[in-house]
Amino acid sequence: MINCFALVTALFTMTVYDRVVPNNATDSLVGLTIGLFVVVIFDFILKLLRAYFVDVAGARVDRDIGKAIFRQILNMRLDLGKGSTGGLAGLVREIETLRDFFASATLTALVDVPFIVITLAILASIGGSIVFVPLALIPFVVFTAAATQPTMQRLSAKTLGQALSKQAVLVETIGSLETVKSANAGDLLAKRWSKALEDHASATLQQRIVSTITINMAGSVQTLAYTGVVIFGVGAIARQELTMGGLIACAILSGRAVSPLSMIASLLTRIHAARTAYNQIDGMMAQPEEGPAGQPLELRNLDGDIEFRDVDFRYPNAAELALTQVSFRIAAGEHVALIGPIGSGKSTIARLLIGLYPPTSGLVLVGGTDIRQLSPRDLRQRTGALFQDNVLLTGSIRENILLGREDVDEEEMLRASRASLAHDFISQLPSGYDLTLSDRGEGLSGGQRQSIAMARALIGKPPILIFDEPTSSVDAETEARLMRNLRSEFENRTLILITHRPSLLALVDRIVMLARGRVVVDGASNDVLRKVQRIRPAA
Repeated sequence: MINCFALVTALFTMTVYDRVVPNNATDSLVGLTIGLFVVVIFDFILKLLRAYFVDVAGARVDRDIGKAIFRQILNMRLDLGKGSTGGLAGLVREIETLRDFFASATLTALVDVPFIVITLAILASIGGSIVFVPLALIPFVVFTAAATQPTMQRLSAKTLGQALSKQAVLVETIGSLETVKSANAGDLLAKRWSKALEDHASATLQQRIVSTITINMAGSVQTLAYTGVVIFGVGAIARQELTMGGLIACAILSGRAVSPLSMIASLLTRIHAARTAYNQIDGMMAQPEEGPAGQPLELRNLDGDIEFRDVDFRYPNAAELALTQVSFRIAAGEHVALIGPIGSGKSTIARLLIGLYPPTSGLVLVGGTDIRQLSPRDLRQRTGALFQDNVLLTGSIRENILLGREDVDEEEMLRASRASLAHDFISQLPSGYDLTLSDRGEGLSGGQRQSIAMARALIGKPPILIFDEPTSSVDAETEARLMRNLRSEFENRTLILITHRPSLLALVDRIVMLARGRVVVDGASNDVLRKVQRIRPAA
């Protein structure tokens, strides 16, 4: 309807010049004006509706695709490699490119293209052979657009790659700003940022230059079409084949016939950026999710029995295995310490146990079931894990401990907080558990962050506990108090304790010692410690 209404102006002008002016038909002019005014009102309403529907499509892109991408990020398999944090964040931001494409007015040009034929048909009915003027010029726009497409496709992919690299440097710098300042790494990152800016600016400039060629060609053709119609129309008027009103109408229609092509030229520029963004996002969405491919087995009564059976594991893009033929079994309720030098594979075992990575070969069994058959979400709900980084989320202390678990009441939260000694300092805060933390818990000491993270691991009394250096950020006195609390917490629950501190070995009954990704010693605590003491003097 909007395209049909656009023809009314040309017909109105022709009628006024050919009928109203020569005959001084004022009444007819009033009637035509009223009709044109009605058309303008409906045209305005329809354009508002079109803009509304296009905006609704854009909002759906943001909502539906955004939710799907975030869910995919949460479920993505880490063994396939997630890339840099900044690059991943930049990739998610490419949703905006898709939204801008679908929600842009340029997309409506696709609807306008078929009406070029109707416009040319009306122009031919009014001006006869004058229609060949725009017909002869339209191929120039089509040829220019087709010729620039391969280059535009290549530059779109290059521009996106450079944008993601720039985003990676920015996020890495902001996320570790304190380390950057303290280590005086600003000059290094500034050079990386400058190079990323230059590369991205260069690729963007090339893309804009190529796209401008097509857009400017469409604009020039529109001007030439209008001018050509006027020039050939003068000759038609001299031959009495065309009226003055017909000439003006043909000039208006010629611009109307070519204008969708200029919008198509702009659309082609957007479509390559949108296609590149789509391919990148689609590639991420096509990655398999963690967990079983079919229906996962339900964990009803997890007793905490754990077994590693001939497990090999290699991190993504790593040259060597992090674990080699690792085999051991931990009975339900047993307390076991993993010890060994840095890089021996202790933390890797913990990551495999909670399903962050699947083993390269071999089996990791929980309750006699391969964890690859279990839902990672269910497994982690029944496993309390405390790692060394102790990352806290933006939000209140309460939210950081509960993590949205509706099955845990406030009494259980307080119990876990007292056990981890977090309640000691939280109870003295004016806002208490409602204190809002900044990004990654900045403003709290390392020990305070560790105690909150420990409370998070203890809450709900999970049958399996994995603690990686749980007292690395506290003093000896606090460690002694914490050990007294944890003794009762660990009763009747399976414990895997990763530590370099001899004092914490009093919490376990058995020690598994690793070196270079292999189990070298496995036995009762006292026996293993005696063996280690004999080995060290010899070494």
